[in-house]
Amino acid sequence: MKKNLYKIDNNVERLLIGKPSDFLDNTEFKKVMSKLKNINCKIYNLYEDQEKVILYTKQEPKVSLFRIMSNDKLRHQDILGAILSMNISPSFLGDIIIDNNNYYFYVLSTLDEFLKDNLNMIGNKKVVIEKIDLNYLKDYKRSYESHEIIVTSLRIDNVISKILGVNRKGIIDKIKNKEVILNYEELTKTSYNLKENDVFSIKRYGKYKFVNVLNKTKKNNLVIKYLKYV
Repeated sequence: MKKNLYKIDNNVERLLIGKPSDFLDNTEFKKVMSKLKNINCKIYNLYEDQEKVILYTKQEPKVSLFRIMSNDKLRHQDILGAILSMNISPSFLGDIIIDNNNYYFYVLSTLDEFLKDNLNMIGNKKVVIEKIDLNYLKDYKRSYESHEIIVTSLRIDNVISKILGVNRKGIIDKIKNKEVILNYEELTKTSYNLKENDVFSIKRYGKYKFVNVLNKTKKNNLVIKYLKYV
């Protein structure tokens, strides 16, 4: 909690002195904006429906787009894990995009040379990365499958259990084994309650976005909408 508060306050301070924020997930974005109600902040647009955003007031951020080339199929969580394993903060990493077996990620430009020199393996697969034009994916649009389910609460272990058809103990084990990523960071709390537009991925099961609560049933259960990335 203290770490998250520091991150929010640090980004607020950066924006107040005219510097851009780091990459912010949806929750962080809302918290930062709530503290800057009288400041005209702009979102640095990279492509439609981007998940992680950068805010700025005067100084535009410096962002790079990399393409990953591999002879093997890669998974989102493996790309994320490989980058974070190099002690790179999630705050420096933007969206990871997989489009028809093409792999891309956004990152703050200060990491360009480090990544070129060090990111050559993802899991046990050899890769080559190249920096490409930042506007290359500006027209990219994500593809989703839309679903509705009934759950008893918004606890993430409860929702994932319902989505996958796996008992909650199995989901708790996955969380303990660091197999669940929430908003680009490893999930550590099974009691976390999902918030609108939270993005989570489960190893071997794919990536999802919680949209919102649609309504309640007569038994006071929740009808929720979520998206599965395809």
